[in-house]
Amino acid sequence: MDTTRNTVLEAWMAEHGYSSNSLADAVNRALERLTGRSGGLDGSSIRDWKAGRVQWPKSASRKALEDVTGLPAVALGFVPRGRSSSAPASPQQEDPDMKRRTLVGGIAAAAAAAAAAPGTASPRRIGMSDVDRLQKRFAEIIASDHRHGGQLGIEQRAAALADEALNLQNVGGATQRVRSSLYASAAAFRSSAMWAAIDGRRYDDAKAHMREAQSLAEMSGDQAIKFRIWSHAGTMYRHMGRPVDALAANDVARNLHLTRRDPLFACLGHARQAATLGLTGDATGVQHALGHAKDALERADPGLTRPVWMTGVRDGSELETLALAAHLRLRNFAQAEAHAHRSLTLLRPQMRRDHAINTARLAAAQLGQGDVELAVTTMMKVPADIAAQHARVTRMLREFGTALHATASDSAAVRTWTEHAATWTFTA
Repeated sequence: MDTTRNTVLEAWMAEHGYSSNSLADAVNRALERLTGRSGGLDGSSIRDWKAGRVQWPKSASRKALEDVTGLPAVALGFVPRGRSSSAPASPQQEDPDMKRRTLVGGIAAAAAAAAAAPGTASPRRIGMSDVDRLQKRFAEIIASDHRHGGQLGIEQRAAALADEALNLQNVGGATQRVRSSLYASAAAFRSSAMWAAIDGRRYDDAKAHMREAQSLAEMSGDQAIKFRIWSHAGTMYRHMGRPVDALAANDVARNLHLTRRDPLFACLGHARQAATLGLTGDATGVQHALGHAKDALERADPGLTRPVWMTGVRDGSELETLALAAHLRLRNFAQAEAHAHRSLTLLRPQMRRDHAINTARLAAAQLGQGDVELAVTTMMKVPADIAAQHARVTRMLREFGTALHATASDSAAVRTWTEHAATWTFTA
């Protein structure tokens, strides 16, 4: 048996600071998320991979490793059975996302090479053009979130890009403005990793990303990214059923002076506070917060340049979405339905995740009013791929099924829904 060492895997582990034992632990955790059972890998298993004694791990272990690294197995030096280790990967096996990650990784690598090149008169200067390249990658992360949301691959890609932004700090000279922008970029990527983990209900991972993002944001001095991180923290605690912590985190975001300078940030802060107050049953508080949010939206200057993640706030869809969530919690089903229809009208077509979530909420509001057949028809509009793969949507579908059986257990609508839901394979 050919036991050529897997130097590609070794290099990846060295670059990302993994020992054999720590990588085994990470893959075992990914296996548990995939299969519901803890993996049985240990340091010797990883050493077998590195030594080439195992050239193509078992399918479950391979998928878990791909989830941890964000790369396909062939890009980590593994060789499918029946193919020589010297044979190149076929075009069909090349992952477009991997190509993008490789390109992004090249930013820091190219900078380091330039800084260390012999004969170079002075270290490479890091400038705003490097920051601009990172910002383009950040826009790609936001676009992926709008389409898919909550996916482990988005979380891992965002975290890797945060590391890339930090690596640029060490490979050349830069002005203070550039260094602050790099810290802001790293914080932005880490906050997207945090959001993907929240959206996927991986709360322990989300809290780890949050702590890193908060430190980076402080070093950047960027008020907008500070607002995003604390606002995400409020959402995380709301989803975890911890309204007191959610309200406190929202207050940190709402008290940043940015919200006084730009009412659009105040709008988002008030709207998220309303969603949390809905969780506490405070109907008066919800009405006041939504009123403040609407006033702030009307006062906001539409011509100001804002971060790409504020798009949904600018067009009003985020306010309608959070009002929907608040009224649904309060069991104000008629008002919730009205906000659901408005949100679905305002949401942009590429925001598939939000369309799915608000369609599910609309169905819940209709069911709450006793419109069983209409609610089932609405819920069946949730796309099957999102229904099966997005943790929040999956939970909403299951809760809907439970409520539907409790409301009309013997109806034809229940049978229709049961047959429809049986066609999905839930993986979230």
